[in-house]
Amino acid sequence: MSHAALQANAQQRYEVTRADLPLSCPMPAMALWNSHPKVYLPVEASGSAKCPYCGAQYVLID
Repeated sequence: MSHAALQANAQQRYEVTRADLPLSCPMPAMALWNSHPKVYLPVEASGSAKCPYCGAQYVLID
């Protein structure tokens, strides 16, 4: 996933790789000024995870 200039909560679906683990929402490169508290998501357990704050769906693609 390219992290360049990501805005938190801008999309409803994000594709992530194992290089992004441990996965948190918002992700480290996301602008946080308008976001929610950081929460870690166990995407590696099932291949996808949904943020309980903003509803963004994260899908592990590798």
